[in-house]
Amino acid sequence: MPLSFDAAIQSFKPQLPLAIGLSGGADSTALLIACAKRWPGQVLAFHVHHGLQAAADGFEAHCRQLCAELNVPLLVSHVDARAAGGQSPEDAARQARYSALESLLEQAKQEQEQRQQQAMLVASVALAQHADDQVETIVLALSRGAGVAGIAAMPKQWERAGIAWHRPLLQVTSADIRGWLKEQGTAWVEDPTNADERYTRNRIRKHVLPALEETFPQFHATFARSAENAAQATELLEELAQMDLATVGTPPSIAALRALSRARQANVLRFWLRLSHRTTPSAAQLGELLDQLAACTTRGHRIHLKAGRGFIERNGGSLDWYN
Repeated sequence: MPLSFDAAIQSFKPQLPLAIGLSGGADSTALLIACAKRWPGQVLAFHVHHGLQAAADGFEAHCRQLCAELNVPLLVSHVDARAAGGQSPEDAARQARYSALESLLEQAKQEQEQRQQQAMLVASVALAQHADDQVETIVLALSRGAGVAGIAAMPKQWERAGIAWHRPLLQVTSADIRGWLKEQGTAWVEDPTNADERYTRNRIRKHVLPALEETFPQFHATFARSAENAAQATELLEELAQMDLATVGTPPSIAALRALSRARQANVLRFWLRLSHRTTPSAAQLGELLDQLAACTTRGHRIHLKAGRGFIERNGGSLDWYN
């Protein structure tokens, strides 16, 4: 069963001080208010101005007013979140947002050092994605033929840039969050693009989620269990990939790769490319590479294939990647 908003906040136990990613929407507004009341003087807010729509200035104004009322420090970052060629607008905005949040963490650290404050630096960051966001992410992953890593969707907790990151509202529905805000008598900013059905997430939110609610009333809980199971499977695959990479080497030996099953070849190659080169091949690219490995029985066999943002080629007895 989904948690109530109050129950989720009570069970949230981050290290303090805590930074809240504040967009100005209902979800982050509620999260900031609840955390600021629970840990007065131990919370600050980060706002990322994406510059993608005219309403962005209104988001920032709302965040400044809210933080002033709560007596919460606010740091703002202005970024260019326009999509590059071949990149989705959602992915471009997400990448820009995380980069900006990491920059704001460094800015907060520098400001505290300049003031010679004795208090701890930011120890945790909380983001306000909720149960409906999680379901949308799983449906999107399934529609794109994702593997278990995609179905695992958004983790509740992880580490990035040396900081603990949290999503404490992943078991709380959007309706419950908005109901809590209405009880507080607090306004929020509604993103006008949320009604734009050119975006797949918005179509899922408007058409798919209501159908799931009618057909499977417990879908929030069952989807969450599926995501947890997929996350466990992903962890096991990563552990296996670490062991296999230690065997095949970096860069990977073709002979050692060929000694593995096709599934393990795919797993370790994905892991190697992500770990060493921060890129991910498409399913078609990876499949073609595996076919070439299967055919690679002579010294003269040439491999030169597109893989993620660059190319994989044969270099003697190993595989190399370059962009």
